[in-house]
Amino acid sequence: MHLVIVESPAKAKTINKYLGSDYQVLASYGHVRDLPSKDGSVRPDEDFAMDWAVDGKAQKRLSDIAAAARKADRLILATDPDREGEAISWHVLEVLREKRIAKPVERVVFNAITKQAVLDAMKNPRPIDGDLVDAYLARRALDYLVGFTLSPVLWRKLPGARSAGRVQSVALRLVCDRENEIETFRAREYWSLVATLATPRGDTFEARLVGADGKKIGRLDVGTAEEAQAFRAALDAGRYTVGAVESKPAKRHPFAPFTTSTLQQEASRKLGLAPNRTMQIAQRLYEGVELGGETVGLITYMRTDGVDMAPEAVAAVRDVIASDFSRRHLPGAPRRYQVKAKNAQEAHEAIRPTDPRRHPKDVSRFLDAEQARLYELIWKRTIASQMESAELERTVVDVLVEAGDRRLELRANGQVLTFDGFLALYNEDKDDEGDEDEGRLPKILVGETLEKRELKATQHFTEPPPRYTEATLVKRMEELGIGRPSTYAATLGVLRDREYVRLEKKRLMPEDKGRLVTAFLESFFSRYVEFDFTAGLEEQLDRISNGEISWKDVLREFWRQFSHDVDQTKELRVAEVLDALNELLGPHVFPPRADGADPRTCPVCGTGKLSLKLGKYGAFIGCSNYPECRFTRQLGSSGEEAAARDGEAGLSADGTRLLGTDPTSGLEVTLRSGRFGPYVQLGEAEGKEKPKRSGLPKGWDAASLDLERALALLSLPRTVGNHPETGKPIEAGIGRYGPFVVHDGTFANLDSVEEVFTVGLNRAVSVLAEKKAKGGRAARPGAEALKTLGEHPTLGGPVTVRAGRYGPYVNHDKVNATLPKGTEPEAMTMEVAVALLAERAGRAPAKPARGRSTGAKTAAKKTAADKGPTEKKAAPAKKKPAAKAKRAAGE
Repeated sequence: MHLVIVESPAKAKTINKYLGSDYQVLASYGHVRDLPSKDGSVRPDEDFAMDWAVDGKAQKRLSDIAAAARKADRLILATDPDREGEAISWHVLEVLREKRIAKPVERVVFNAITKQAVLDAMKNPRPIDGDLVDAYLARRALDYLVGFTLSPVLWRKLPGARSAGRVQSVALRLVCDRENEIETFRAREYWSLVATLATPRGDTFEARLVGADGKKIGRLDVGTAEEAQAFRAALDAGRYTVGAVESKPAKRHPFAPFTTSTLQQEASRKLGLAPNRTMQIAQRLYEGVELGGETVGLITYMRTDGVDMAPEAVAAVRDVIASDFSRRHLPGAPRRYQVKAKNAQEAHEAIRPTDPRRHPKDVSRFLDAEQARLYELIWKRTIASQMESAELERTVVDVLVEAGDRRLELRANGQVLTFDGFLALYNEDKDDEGDEDEGRLPKILVGETLEKRELKATQHFTEPPPRYTEATLVKRMEELGIGRPSTYAATLGVLRDREYVRLEKKRLMPEDKGRLVTAFLESFFSRYVEFDFTAGLEEQLDRISNGEISWKDVLREFWRQFSHDVDQTKELRVAEVLDALNELLGPHVFPPRADGADPRTCPVCGTGKLSLKLGKYGAFIGCSNYPECRFTRQLGSSGEEAAARDGEAGLSADGTRLLGTDPTSGLEVTLRSGRFGPYVQLGEAEGKEKPKRSGLPKGWDAASLDLERALALLSLPRTVGNHPETGKPIEAGIGRYGPFVVHDGTFANLDSVEEVFTVGLNRAVSVLAEKKAKGGRAARPGAEALKTLGEHPTLGGPVTVRAGRYGPYVNHDKVNATLPKGTEPEAMTMEVAVALLAERAGRAPAKPARGRSTGAKTAAKKTAADKGPTEKKAAPAKKKPAAKAKRAAGE
């Protein structure tokens, strides 16, 4: 029996049918090991030693693989033909070696999951490619070192920031730079002058002004209405004759077959698919679908930057062209393509149908709608890439205008398609400019007198550069050599998940959080967000995969400078950070005012200067006269927007509106504007005593707020009654994550804000019981569940990763444990979570099962040292005020 290891169960199912009963095919379900999300997983001081932990879900799969490997005669590693595929094979082999399972090992690769491709690969095995594995190790170590070294710096110096990454931060800079261009853009007025002219035969065409009195006139050269009217008057009085007619043939050549990047771009433009969704559908087409009882891979491997095709595929494509189109559509010789993008590796074929003779109409009934559309797109692009060029005739007509002592020139351009070529099947869409051909011109002869039918002088304004779409950002990253085909979709996903960017009308817009991170990195880590530096690292990784340089030499060189730059920031004061951010973000945060006044002048006190401030929840705008002046506003709104908002709410110039007097205390109740929006306040500050405040819940209109509703807000939390079982009180309130009821440390969300003021005892007991039954008893009120890890292996009940006030934490039952510094919530595993919870609860973690990674035990030992201050008890009153800010920043 021969054991074959692949990544996915779909791929395993397809290959198993091809190989027969002598083979057993098992899936690893992707990567089985990764670097634990904790400090010390990569140790530069130990020559970049790396710790690997087995994912909790992978334990059983690896046990199944190990059991099958013990019975097998040989092990065949058939994972994908790229660095990631090579790495998965290496990881599986390493785990088997740790289990002392020694079998003959072969590595096979195939670019398409078809019976012939798989059988051919089995006849040509090779060893695991050590250079590809080294390139993977270097990339993984670099990404880890940047993320886990730079992110804590962000947390300490820039509260509210979540992470930085080697490729992620550069992609974010591209989006932010484009937004800066748009904001600093100043529209420029220009005019176009177009004449509608008629030939002696009565045919009409349009010609545009391009010259006057021996000087060329460019698109922007006519800048005022006065200039335009002067030209129009001359044209109106002029005599028109044809000065020259030039016609010449031209060709449009077909596009290369798809790479990962071009597929993502074109699927976004033509099909409206996000890059991540495109890759999911392509993965399914690659792994195989049922066609009339037979499982067949429909396309070749979809992570590639190569544009060439195998000779047999080219021959099949040419056969399709010969049978489906005229003989003229088939070139005399096959076309060859070369990649123009930086750092391109052309070891793999382009993305193409495994069998070009399999027409979209023949397979569409076996596919869902999205699969059918993507397959058709790939098929058409592939066939068109080998078709004949389209032939055009381009004509340029120069028209001379004599108007008294003035000599003006007009020009008309036109073209006609004389042979469609590849355009009979496929035409690539454009992102931000039209792809319309110029119209065909009528018969025009040199020396003919033309009749003026109409003159148009049209005002225009230049437009700012367009925001990136996901497709154009991928294109730009590829042009710069940033990232790799397999990383583009994931990188865009991280930027959205971190709330650094948002998609609005299919355009990427940076959030203020993202702009702050970019400004911080450009100020203090500019080297690491430079495009050339990032592309240079990619080139070095390519050289590692080619066996030209040592992966550890690359890491040593990088770490030497990077660690030094990080150390330099440890002495950074918050004032220095704010000065740098105020300088870089000034045009965005303080745009010019319509009345010409200083946009940094405080609108309340009139003497203070506004600037960026950093709080435990992130950045905001505050007055330099604090605490005498307490004016604040959110970072995302300009001063004029804030003033307009306050005006609508009826706030006075000092940002307040008197609602009335509290009948119980006799204190004034006011509506005010803060950096988190409007809030109500009872009385004024007296000494160190802060007055009671409450922010307006989402959906409440500040303009219509009255005293009754304000007092209801200020009365929260309200006691609903005592629990019938425990006798302890149940309270209702509004927290950061919405309305809730709480009893003995158990929080449960309510359906609406209004219910907080009306909920009765029976309803409160009911929702608390429901929450308790779901196992979420001790989660902090309304805390967002970022990830569900599964059932606790020894105690039962769900273990979740949640977003807390001071950062992410893991929760089980009544135990909450803050994640160690540098730990990404998405990378948390059950083993590490159990160790953290056990240490927090003061008990030993459950003993791992035999063969299980020791990552959990290591995490438990290190937790005490790595544990963030947010896990400590509340500080005594005598503690310095700065301690609270440090605690919030994760220091």
